[in-house]
Amino acid sequence: MAKLAKLLETEIRDALEGLAGWKVVNGKLHREYTFPDFVHAFGFMATSAIAIEAMNHHPEWFNVWNRVTVDLMTHDSEGITVKDIQLARKLEDIARKLQ
Repeated sequence: MAKLAKLLETEIRDALEGLAGWKVVNGKLHREYTFPDFVHAFGFMATSAIAIEAMNHHPEWFNVWNRVTVDLMTHDSEGITVKDIQLARKLEDIARKLQ
C-alpha cells in the first residue's frame, strides 16, 4: 500500500476551520475533550475504538477521569494526512453524542 501524502499547512488550516477545538501541536492534530464524568470519557474511547479499528488508524490518546486527550498523525507518512482529518471528524461526531 502506498504511503499517504502529508497535507500542506494550508490544507491543514482549511480542514481545522471545520474542526472546532482541534489545533496542531508538535506536528500532530491535537484535541482535548472534557466529558461530564469518567463513564462518558471511557464511553467515548470505547465507542471510538470501533471506528478507529475499522479505519486501521490508531490515535495517541490519554484519559484522566473526565478528560480524553487525542493526538493524530500518520506515522508512516511522518505527518498529518487526510486519514487524520477523517478520524478527527469521526471523533467529533462520537463526542458530540456523549457530551
